Amino acid sequence: MCPLLAIGADAFNHGGTPEFAAISAVALRHNDISNVLSTAPHRFAPTHARKPNGDVDARPWCLGFHAAMRLRLSAWAPLLDIRNINHGLLLPILLHCVDDQGRPLLGPPRKGRETEEFLRNAHADIPAVVEAMRQYWMPTRYARAR
Repeated sequence: MCPLLAIGADAFNHGGTPEFAAISAVALRHNDISNVLSTAPHRFAPTHARKPNGDVDARPWCLGFHAAMRLRLSAWAPLLDIRNINHGLLLPILLHCVDDQGRPLLGPPRKGRETEEFLRNAHADIPAVVEAMRQYWMPTRYARAR
């Protein structure tokens, strides 16, 4: 992990450094999420921020998910293919994302009250689609492990 983060091994091996705290926090959170998805997927709930008006702000979480996808975008190709019926699993996440120019990743949303309501509540579908994506990828993950 240290070369990936461009830090010396001492930062990880001896603890007590900001780098060690960051690595440890990421690893613990990853393990917690993995454990919940493996043992009690119905309990998975992303941690979303709140907007000043109290509405859920799923954008930071979704942007983080998309940033992680971009690390191995070719691996995500099957779900990014709009001809794949499972492409819809990404929609509640990607509709909160923007491209490098700040434009909606999925194009401009339709105008109207129904669209606004859909966008305001789409975050509620994220736990279910994360579990569904986990199930989608499971045969691939286990095939590689053999």
